[in-house]
Amino acid sequence: MDEKQLHKVREGQGFIAALDQSGGSSPRALAAYGLGEESYSSPTEMFDRIHEMRTRIITSPAFDGTRLNGAILFEDTLGRQIEGRGAVDYLWNAKGVVPFLKADEGLAEPGRGVQLMSPITGLEERLAGAREQGVFGTKMRSVVHEADPDGVKAVADQQFEIGIQILEAGLMPILEPEVNIKSPHKQEAEYLLLEAIFDHLDALPEGRQVMFKLSIPSQDGFYSELIAHPRTARVAALSGGYSQAEANRRLALQSGMSASFSRALLEGLHVRQSESEFDRTLDESIEAIFRASVA
Repeated sequence: MDEKQLHKVREGQGFIAALDQSGGSSPRALAAYGLGEESYSSPTEMFDRIHEMRTRIITSPAFDGTRLNGAILFEDTLGRQIEGRGAVDYLWNAKGVVPFLKADEGLAEPGRGVQLMSPITGLEERLAGAREQGVFGTKMRSVVHEADPDGVKAVADQQFEIGIQILEAGLMPILEPEVNIKSPHKQEAEYLLLEAIFDHLDALPEGRQVMFKLSIPSQDGFYSELIAHPRTARVAALSGGYSQAEANRRLALQSGMSASFSRALLEGLHVRQSESEFDRTLDESIEAIFRASVA
């Protein structure tokens, strides 16, 4: 791993932008940006529109390494260019933002109160290609809907099993076992998940570290021991469907957690905004999320 990038994600003040909208989430992201389904006629055109939106965000003066530690990209972005340079190269060498890759291929059908990750095809080849391009780490998401002990254990088992493969490939895994913020048993599920995480984390070899991206917990300071664990590189928070203001309010109460927001980061951005309006809106969002992350 690149030592400068490792230091930034472990020690840097700031947050991680989640710009990894995939085939399932892109239509919603584009609609919020003012581009309905009439704006594209095929998956290729849809990803073109998404890349145009991402490029506008990444090239904005508001978007750089002073308040952002990293950005998570979708695999389609790795093969594209930003201002004539490879997306990964531009992100790190022009903006000082550590590049991550969304490594999962979506969610399996619900079962035992959770959704595991779907099988990831060609993972070894994907990781090798990402490393060659200069990607620092990966992110993969599963979801806990209910406080089912067997289901929660299965989520943690899968996250760490694949996380270890990613470590062995020379990349930093961000494990994202999201707890659904609308679950009536959210707090109980968080207790089960944390216990399962510690079981795996304590078993990691000395010197190995992983990152986490977790729902903002119901209890303030809930992840303090996880944040302090010697095998934890960083604990980030997902917005989980909260508005930006609500996600920031809740995050500011969680000492040591920083943001990794997607929808909350993009809130208020619109295709018809002038460049100055767009940059101002993005700057205000980044500043608000940054302040909540370092509170």
